[in-house]
Amino acid sequence: MIPYFIREGFANFGRAKFAAFASTSAITVALVLIGIFAVVGYEAQVVSNMLRQQAGEMEVFIERRATQAEQEALHARIQTLPGVAETAYISHEEAAEIFRREFGEEASLFEDPTFLPASVRIEVAPSHANPDSMSQMASAIGKWRSVDEVVFNRDLLVRVAQNRRLISAIGAALGGIVVLASIFLVGNTIRLTIYARRLLIRTMKLVGATDRFVRRPFLVEGGLQGTLGGVLAAGTVWGGYRLFLQQMDKAPAPFYLEMTLVGGLVATGILLGWLGSYFAARRFIQNIELH
Repeated sequence: MIPYFIREGFANFGRAKFAAFASTSAITVALVLIGIFAVVGYEAQVVSNMLRQQAGEMEVFIERRATQAEQEALHARIQTLPGVAETAYISHEEAAEIFRREFGEEASLFEDPTFLPASVRIEVAPSHANPDSMSQMASAIGKWRSVDEVVFNRDLLVRVAQNRRLISAIGAALGGIVVLASIFLVGNTIRLTIYARRLLIRTMKLVGATDRFVRRPFLVEGGLQGTLGGVLAAGTVWGGYRLFLQQMDKAPAPFYLEMTLVGGLVATGILLGWLGSYFAARRFIQNIELH
């Protein structure tokens, strides 16, 4: 029996070409919308993480009277703190060189830029790059011996955290709307294709075919339409994303991300086609009158 269902599913796909085209197109459009939303969400997350990383930096200025041994001990102690991803010790001479490089000709106004204190620059791990954690870390370090001042951009960090929550909320809302609209679009299109074959379904039921028997070829057909729609959508979104990255002079997306995008769209297409066919066929087959 299984070969019959598969054969009939392929045959139905070829018999009603317009209906198959309509269903496949609906699935493709729905998946392209979902794929575009996923790509936009990913890029927004990348930008948010980049801003969060930039805001998650802290600089500990060391007292001038601290000896070299005390400075090294302070640096080593900072490295043991939880949430510290990387550290860099900046000596008086290195601070002066950074000062000259950033201020250019204006730096010549100072005869001896080595007045700048030595410091330890801290890059905080993403898990701790939030206002509360960094404030606690800065407060604790500020009480240590040989520490003159601890500086970090709290205002920028607060704005990044607020925008991150806002982006997540908007993304979840828009994602839900896109998914619901896609399901509605696919479901209604498949219902129309099955309704167009009501006479064939009625004939099959008159000769004794059960609802399950009648429904199975439509499930195969829905799976085929979903597969084709998923492949078309994956190719469209993947190609458009590659073109976007090239136009923006950005590095190609990670291979695993591209494969996840393509595989996810194809799998979602199969699921949409199968579920749409299942519920549409179940409803209309049961409601078809035999007299």
